[in-house]
Amino acid sequence: MPVDSAVPLPATDDLALAERLRDGYAAIRGELRKVIVGQEAVVEQALIALFAGGNCLIVGVPGLAKTLLVHTMAQVLDLRFARVQFTPDLMPSDITGTDIIQEDAETGRRRMVFVPGPLFTNILLADEVNRTPPKTQAALLEAMQERRVTVQGRTYPLDPPFFVFATQNPIELEGTYPLPEAQLDRFMFQVVVGYLSEDDELAVVQQTTSIQRHELRRVLTAAEIVACQQLVRRVPVADAVARYAVHLVRATRPDSPLAPTQVKEWVQYGASVRAAQYLVLGGKARALLHGRYHVSLDDIAALAAPVLRHRVLLNFHAQAEKVTPEALVAALLEHVPRPTAGLA
Repeated sequence: MPVDSAVPLPATDDLALAERLRDGYAAIRGELRKVIVGQEAVVEQALIALFAGGNCLIVGVPGLAKTLLVHTMAQVLDLRFARVQFTPDLMPSDITGTDIIQEDAETGRRRMVFVPGPLFTNILLADEVNRTPPKTQAALLEAMQERRVTVQGRTYPLDPPFFVFATQNPIELEGTYPLPEAQLDRFMFQVVVGYLSEDDELAVVQQTTSIQRHELRRVLTAAEIVACQQLVRRVPVADAVARYAVHLVRATRPDSPLAPTQVKEWVQYGASVRAAQYLVLGGKARALLHGRYHVSLDDIAALAAPVLRHRVLLNFHAQAEKVTPEALVAALLEHVPRPTAGLA
């Protein structure tokens, strides 16, 4: 389906659902603020990924409420939640589940029965995902992309909606296994959690060192979230906006004529087409959450960093110059011209 022929939102049901989505978004943020102080951009990116149906890799030093954010989000949503603490001795079957021998009480015969693992949930928190070996990390790949699990030659579908929210500590290297590029590419966003402002940090200290009684209200059901995800895909996007997203992604590739000098000097491998898909899909979700029924250039630019920062592989020269992915994305946004035609 051509990008510029997306179905618009004229139907009354779609408009009502879009209003429900905006109200739900505001309500979720309100509930999260009872527990999470500050981090407004982080919360917005996580919720955009949720409504777009994508997975999130949340990166930050210890003690910045990465796990708390995902756990609280699961409490606010009427979804099943499972947490797996990734460790070096974790096996793939500890995540996916496995076949075990059980005896039938009626016949007395033994048979193989599949026992689902924690992957069979709606929200999976993969805590410290880089602390487990690649073999176990790979157990997530099929679930993240295909929304299904294959064990002993049998395929089991996962109930929608399904999300993987993985956390990672960027400063601890000993005893960790870097995520392969194929797995990183399956995360819609890499959300970076930074330090709080002084006032927010003071609020956290005061809040967490006193008696806490947070009563969280459940906001959206699984069926409503699935309906919202389908609505997001029906949001129209102008050809010029989609082409801008494609140009940003193509400009990350050193051999592309669109690539700026910084990319040719600093980048070993650029982003795949999945980055452009997620830019547009995330832009659709962001537009609805901001009360618009079309994707703007600002939506694409606002999501460039979380979509591209983990998909661009910097070379040794960039590492020696201490170049960051954020600096590269900023250079791309300055270099790639914004279209002015076709946006009427």
